[in-house]
Amino acid sequence: MATNKVLLSKGIKYLAWALPLLFIGPSIIYNAFINKQSLWHYLVLAVGIIACIGAVYLMFKGLKTMVSGLFND
Repeated sequence: MATNKVLLSKGIKYLAWALPLLFIGPSIIYNAFINKQSLWHYLVLAVGIIACIGAVYLMFKGLKTMVSGLFND
C-alpha cells in the first residue's frame, strides 16, 4: 500500500488555506458584533460567517483528500 504523494500534498494545501480562515473568520464576526451601530454590520457579519464556513469546508476537503491519498483503494 503506497502513499499517493500528489493527493497528500493537495490535502495539505487545502489545510494550509483553511488555517488563516480559522483565525480571520471569528475576528471578523467579533468586529461585526462590536460595531452594531454601523450600517455595515450585517455585511461584515455575513463576510465573517462565509469565512468560517469556508474554513470548515476546506478543512473537510483537505482531510478527505489526505485520507484518500494515504489509504488508496
